Amino acid sequence: SRRTKAFLKPIIELLAGIPSIVYGFFGMVIVAPFIQELLNLPVGLTAFTGSLILGIMATQTVCSISEDALSFVPKEFREASFAVGANRWQTLTRVVIPAAASGISTGIILGMSRAVGETMTVLMVTGGAAVMPKTFFQPVRPMTATIAAEMGETVMGSTHYHALFAIGLILFFITLGFNIVAELISRRFRLKLGLGR
Repeated sequence: SRRTKAFLKPIIELLAGIPSIVYGFFGMVIVAPFIQELLNLPVGLTAFTGSLILGIMATQTVCSISEDALSFVPKEFREASFAVGANRWQTLTRVVIPAAASGISTGIILGMSRAVGETMTVLMVTGGAAVMPKTFFQPVRPMTATIAAEMGETVMGSTHYHALFAIGLILFFITLGFNIVAELISRRFRLKLGLGR
């Protein structure tokens, strides 16, 4: 409803303005101790905690783009669905969401892209252990956190130095791939609704 939208949309948009270090601090001080106590873990700074905080951070991107995609669906689609006897739920699930599926997919991919490129949050809440974890509930060090943690101590021109740049290059190509897929889906969405090339 319009009232729910007027209440939720500003809150979701507000999430975009919060710096990533604030998310990391929130995860480290509140979420990690809660997860540690809830699951009876030796430490709360784990891959699971990092994933949880990254999910909260990506929510804003996914919700905002998905909402835009849903609002771009022509009003006539809804009216035609109601005219043939469909209720609101049937109209939403069988007409509106399929028509906006490309835009929703774009939002999900861009949210994933933001999560892959995040540095400060994962550096603070994942534990920073440079080992291969055996479970999802152990400390880890993601690729972005590895670059941030080790670049200042690396000898320029060394193998370690080049390895960190290789990690950065891998992250660049992953993010570039996500963005290309998102652009292709978004272009298909625009063409589908006749919004131009």
